[in-house]
Amino acid sequence: MTDVRLNTLRNWLKALQPSWQLDLDTLAPASADASFRRYFRVKSKNSNFASLIIMDAPPQHEPLDAFIKLDFLLSEAGLNVPKILEQNTAEGFLLLGDLGNKTYLSELSDKTANHLYQGATEALVKMQLASKPDFLPNYDQALLQRELDLFPEWYLNKHLGIKLTGPQQGQLEKIFELILENNLSQAKVYVHRDYHSRNLMVTEENNPGVLDFQDAVYGPITYDAASLWRDAYIAWPEERVIDWVIKFWEEGRKAGLPMPDDFGQFYHDFEWMGLQRHLKVLGIFARLFHRDGKDGYLKDIPLVLEYVIATANRYIELKPLARILESTRTLKE
Repeated sequence: MTDVRLNTLRNWLKALQPSWQLDLDTLAPASADASFRRYFRVKSKNSNFASLIIMDAPPQHEPLDAFIKLDFLLSEAGLNVPKILEQNTAEGFLLLGDLGNKTYLSELSDKTANHLYQGATEALVKMQLASKPDFLPNYDQALLQRELDLFPEWYLNKHLGIKLTGPQQGQLEKIFELILENNLSQAKVYVHRDYHSRNLMVTEENNPGVLDFQDAVYGPITYDAASLWRDAYIAWPEERVIDWVIKFWEEGRKAGLPMPDDFGQFYHDFEWMGLQRHLKVLGIFARLFHRDGKDGYLKDIPLVLEYVIATANRYIELKPLARILESTRTLKE
C-alpha cells in the first residue's frame, strides 16, 4: 500500500471518527490476501464495537460492487458475514464489523474439527438453499477452462520449466475435457469459490464467520465442499474427509438440495471438482510468485500436488496426468 493511499484512508477515517469513536492511533494491518485487497483493524470506543475492520480495495483493481452485493445476499441467507457500516466506493474503502482473528486454520485440530466443520456444513447448506439462477455470474465452461489453463501455463511451463511433448499435450487436453464434462453435469448452486480454512472465522454466535466471498458464482454443487475438505492449507485422513462429505450430502438432501441419490456419484463429483480446483490453484500459486512477487504460497504447493496425483491415480482415464506430475517431483516446487 502506498503512502498516498494510506493517507487517503486515514482522512476518510478521520471523517468517520465522531460517529464510530475510532481510535485512529490503533490502526494496524489485519490481513492481506492474494489480490490487491488489504485489511486493517482499528479499535473503537463505540459500545457496540470493540474493533472494526477497514477493507482497502483499489477501485481500478478490486471494485467493491460484487462484495457489497454478496454481503447482502449471504446475510439474507442467514450466514455470518461482516456487517457493512460505511461505504466509500469511489475511493475503494469499506468500514466493516469485525468477525475476530480466529481463523478455522488456526483453530482446527483433531478435537475441534468435527464441531467446526459441522458449522461450516450448516452455513454451506444455507447458502446453497438461497441459490437462484441469473443472479450471480455463471461458472460456465469458458471460465472453468481458463482456470485449468493456468496449470500448464504457470505451473508446468513457467514454474517448472516443462514443455509438454505432443502426446502429453494431447493427453492433458483430453483430461481437461473429461474434467469439464463432469463439472458442468453437476447441479448448480451459489459457489463461494474460496470456502476454506483461511476464509472461515471461528465465532461465538452463528459460527462460522464467512469472508472473501466477492468472487462468488453460480456453479457446481460440489465446488465449495472440495474447497473445504480438500483444503490447500490443511490436510486430513481420507476416511475423515469421506465422513464429513457424507454428512454434508445427507444434510443437503434432507434440506432439498439437488444432490444425487447415490453418495458414490456425489463423491466422484467431489473428487473431479476438487481436481479442477487444485490444477487451477497450482497455476495461481505459481503465478503469484512469478508475476506478482508473492512467495508465501510456494510452501503450499506440495500438498496441492499430492491431492492432484492421488485423485488422478484413482481413475484410469486420469492416470496420464498422474504420470506427468510424478515425473516432476524431483524438480523445484
